[in-house]
Amino acid sequence: MAIHLTKESKVLVQGMTGVVGMQHTRRMLSAGTNVVGGVNPRKAGRTVAFDERSVPVFGSVRDAMTATGADVTVAFVPPAFTQAAVNEAADARIGLAVVITEGVPVHDSVAFLSYARERGTRVIGPNCPGLITPGQSNAGIIPADITKPGRIGLVSKSGTLTYQLMYELRDIGFSTCVGIGGDPVVGTTHIDCLGAFQDDPDTELIVLIGEIGGDAEERAAAYIKTSVTKPVVAYIAGFTAPEGKTMGHAGAIVSGSAGTAQAKKAALEAVGVRVGSTPTETARLVLEAL
Repeated sequence: MAIHLTKESKVLVQGMTGVVGMQHTRRMLSAGTNVVGGVNPRKAGRTVAFDERSVPVFGSVRDAMTATGADVTVAFVPPAFTQAAVNEAADARIGLAVVITEGVPVHDSVAFLSYARERGTRVIGPNCPGLITPGQSNAGIIPADITKPGRIGLVSKSGTLTYQLMYELRDIGFSTCVGIGGDPVVGTTHIDCLGAFQDDPDTELIVLIGEIGGDAEERAAAYIKTSVTKPVVAYIAGFTAPEGKTMGHAGAIVSGSAGTAQAKKAALEAVGVRVGSTPTETARLVLEAL
């Protein structure tokens, strides 16, 4: 009852010994995540105490994988070091790399996403909240206590809207919630998650959250038309955004009619997706569809 992350996942944290890494490692552990190690070449051999759990620190992703069998890494590293961190994870052939870091130069993202793809490592992000399979595992910064396991799969560009829909639909619950990030270039797309949720037998309905800018939602609509049979409900952030202005995420820029919320809504509705005008209305549409 999950995609990409389950209770069996063994999670590393690159940057675990930093202030932010420590904070969110503690939160992931409290959510039941099996965090098996941190990575910091300057602190290899040490252990870090988190309440009742001590987590070892390794000098590299490869060393950590050899010692623990880890298959997921979460990167809490500064933008300037993100490319090196992802490349290291990809060189070790880890299955999934979750990149939380905001402000990564697009040139770096293009380079490390291509590098990871060639080596079989799926990247979620950058500039994302990560993903959570409620009741099983949490890789990133998504609050773990605002929903429960359930029947809905959620894929979203926006972290904040991910949390809001999780809370609004908490009585039904979620199979997995994936925050893919709002940068112009990301590793895992709406389409990737739509396909995975379509194949997940315990996901009954999919919620897609998009926003103005780019054409990711239009491409998702084309994919839904040919490849998704489960009901999909969507919300597009930015109906009131002024033309020609960058709003919020780096990818959220509108030029003419391309990339507007209205154009995305029309594309999705044309393939049978119900689109809410507010997050609360979107939650109501989900309840009606179920």
